[in-house]
Order: sequence, then structure tokens, then C-alpha cells
Amino acid sequence: MKLLDKKEKIWLLDEEDFSFPSLKQMNNDLVAIGGDFHPQRLINAYENGLFPWFIDDYGYINWYSPNKRMVLKPENMRVSKSLRKSITNKGFVVKSNTNFLEIIKNCSSIKRKHEDNTWISDEFIYAYTQLHDLEIANSIEVYLDNELVGGLYGLVIGNIFCGESMFAKVTDASKVAFYHLCQWAKENEIELIDCQVYNDHLASLGATEISRVEYFKILGIN
Repeated sequence: MKLLDKKEKIWLLDEEDFSFPSLKQMNNDLVAIGGDFHPQRLINAYENGLFPWFIDDYGYINWYSPNKRMVLKPENMRVSKSLRKSITNKGFVVKSNTNFLEIIKNCSSIKRKHEDNTWISDEFIYAYTQLHDLEIANSIEVYLDNELVGGLYGLVIGNIFCGESMFAKVTDASKVAFYHLCQWAKENEIELIDCQVYNDHLASLGATEISRVEYFKILGIN
């Protein structure tokens, strides 16, 4: 690992070194580039407060640790009256870790506002499927009339669920998945759901921003 941009404090990762910059070595949201998707590298990234966001035009993985981290304490999820009705009356069937590959493929292919294409490439799909095989990455699946209509996936790192992506093909399907994630988190002493960066959808569910320093304290990093 070497310092690539002194002003911005962006680091170039060594292919054979799985370490990441410390909090003191970070400046902007983009912290490092390079490396690969070796399972141990991915685990180290999340344990050290980083996550891979996309592969740039030069073929480098871009690793982020936002100065403002979007998070949610499971007990603080907002459940509207309409969502409560969807949870209880719409006929959704919720499962976990039975269809991980289809969840991540759907997250990859779903069309989103303000995005021309997906950052979840084939390399991402393969890497996170490996983490699922290692029982580190998890999925929640939502079915309606035996059809997969929504869900999410992420990683359990200590007492944090690091959310990666979610999708919905029908109204409220991803919110139902998120609700069940929060219930599971409360039952399993998960302190925090990491939502990475701000978006209005997560804010409407109760997620808020904390500083990178605060997030690192929860991770147990000084």
C-alpha cells in the first residue's frame, strides 16, 4: 500500500497486501483504489470501515469510507401505517439466505433513478457469492405468489450489519425486507445497520448520518 495522492490521501493497494489505511490516513470519502476481491480483503475492508463501491474506467476497485455515514439502529426504524398494512395483509412471504444469488442479480439489474448503469458487476456478484458461501454475506428475500419480488443483501461484521443493496419489483417489497432485517437484528444483538451513504428512501425509514469517527468507534477502531 502506497500513497498515490498526497493532497487527497488516496492510497494504491498492493495485490498481495490485504491491509487498509487507518482512520488517521483518511481524508475524503474515496480512500483507496486497487487490490482485488479476495474474500479476506473484503472482510478486512468492512472490519476497517471501508467498502468497495465500483470499478473505475481504469479497472481499479474504488474503496470508500464516507465522512458522513448513513446508519440505522434497528429499534429506530419508522414503520408507516401503509407499510404496516403491507407487512400484515399483502401476502408477502419472507425468507433468508435461500436465494442469495438471485437477490444480488436483481440488485444488479434493477433500474434506479439517477443511475445510468449498475456498479454491481459480475466481479461483485462472484465476490459476494463467495462471502455468502462463507456464511458472512446474507440475504433477505421477499416473495409474493411464489415470485421473488424484493430483497436485500449485506454482511455481518461483529455487531454491525453492513447493508449493500436492495431492490423491489412491487410496492413496499424492499421496505418489508428491511423491516424483517431490523427484527432479525434486534433478536441477534446487532447494534447498527450500516446504510453507507445518504439517500431519501433510507432517511424515510429512520436512517441518519453520523461522522466517520463515530462509526469507527462503534467498530471498535480508535
